[in-house]
Amino acid sequence: MLKRPASENKERFAPLLASLATGALAAILLFSPTGAGGQQIPDQVSADALRVCAEPANMPYSNTAGEGFENAIAGIIADELKVPVRYYFMPAGPGFVRNTLGRRLCDVVIGYAAGADPVLHTNPYYQSVYVLVVKAGGPLDGVTQLSDPKLRDARLGIVAGTPPADHLLELGLLPNARTYSLLVDRRFESPAEEMLANLAEGRLDGALLWGPTAGPFAARTATPLKVVPLVQEADRPAMAYRITMGVRQADHAWKQTLNTILVKRADDIQRVLLAAHVPLLDDDDKVIPPPAASKPAEAKPVESKPQGGSAGR
Repeated sequence: MLKRPASENKERFAPLLASLATGALAAILLFSPTGAGGQQIPDQVSADALRVCAEPANMPYSNTAGEGFENAIAGIIADELKVPVRYYFMPAGPGFVRNTLGRRLCDVVIGYAAGADPVLHTNPYYQSVYVLVVKAGGPLDGVTQLSDPKLRDARLGIVAGTPPADHLLELGLLPNARTYSLLVDRRFESPAEEMLANLAEGRLDGALLWGPTAGPFAARTATPLKVVPLVQEADRPAMAYRITMGVRQADHAWKQTLNTILVKRADDIQRVLLAAHVPLLDDDDKVIPPPAASKPAEAKPVESKPQGGSAGR
């Protein structure tokens, strides 16, 4: 929930930039690992389930029905640990880490931008990038850079406070842009879906969004849309980010367990991401082509605890 140093991940990455306050930690029962052949689970975390901190209505990433691609990735990790997945759901916002990981109600956040406070990061398990979404076959089809003259008078949608806004400002394209809210309650609002709907209706010429948000939503629209990874932009602010999993600062053994799984199940995780239409970059910042045909992966059944209070990641 890439993310999220200065990104939509301010859209969705604002959670990742939330400050971690010091607080009393609730005691948890420790269990021995279950299932022969499963990875060893350190004593600091629950051994009877993979306890995931997640947002209850944050598609395409996660929801209470287990339909997001992060739900599917959690299922892969749990399969390797030989335990079920158990969720603690809380809406996004300041205090998410403090009130979930910090209180030991869960043990891992599946999607976190590398380097973003206040978690201990696993190794990155994918890299993605901001994208330009346009109508397939439309006047902007073929544009691959924000400096393209075709964008001079284009009506572009952006999420407030995200890296593309800085690039538009530098290029003099901001006056014609339409801004969408960054911090919203995703149970009731979805700026990315609203932006793509406006693009399909002709109220926008292009949409600038974080790739893992844009790709899955664009694939579901009735109007054919083209998702263009912006891999040729200036370095600052960065448009590409590596995504990790976040754990508590002291849980170094748990981090290493997850790192081992991320290496072992890397191909499975990549298949989930590509099937979800998430734009991926390799280690050389080149776009990884999607398979010719792919079916969305099925997530494991969701076992969730009652939703927490108003605080969120």
